[in-house]
Amino acid sequence: MTGTAKRTVVLVDDHELVRSGVRTALGDSIDVVAEADDVDTAIAAIVATNPDVVLLDVHLPGGNGPAVIEGIRKHDVDPIFLALSVSDAAEDVIDVIRAGARGYITKNIGAEELRDAVQRVGDGDAVFSPRLAGFVLDAFAGHLPKPDDPELDQLTARETEVLRLLARGYAYKEIARRLSISIKTVESHASAVLRKLQLSNRHELTDWAHRRRII
Repeated sequence: MTGTAKRTVVLVDDHELVRSGVRTALGDSIDVVAEADDVDTAIAAIVATNPDVVLLDVHLPGGNGPAVIEGIRKHDVDPIFLALSVSDAAEDVIDVIRAGARGYITKNIGAEELRDAVQRVGDGDAVFSPRLAGFVLDAFAGHLPKPDDPELDQLTARETEVLRLLARGYAYKEIARRLSISIKTVESHASAVLRKLQLSNRHELTDWAHRRRII
């Protein structure tokens, strides 16, 4: 980074302890100008502060990382997005990179590596945790399933979110909390997913999702 100005960052994660740990890891060399724990709050914080970099979790209440990226496009801000997630699923990586993120790192990264990743992505580099870059290269080379899967395309964006969380083993109550919707709405979406995909139960749904590498 040239000059003496600190890199400014908005930190987006729905877990307060994670945000606290990331803030500590970033230290004094990077200025965390705002924090957010869901999609709408993240968009508002980014628009208000216009940071250099947004450290973005890919799964958030009320939506996901790509929803944040898409949500700021109508505003006069242009931060660089760096995904920071516990997930190393290929589909999560591809989705957020397709949406416009410049890199993707996992939460087991060390403090020094995290600081370096923020600086590098702010300088225009693409930054990935080991092996995740391969997902992106394979996807753009056509080696991963395309997003226009005819079966998956039957589902709404919300149904797809519910599908992924169900396949990861989350209970209805946990899904409702993560997506900020009622348990009854989760049940309704789950029933619609099973019906549209012609699956009988959650076990079949999980197998279906694994075969498509979307969890």
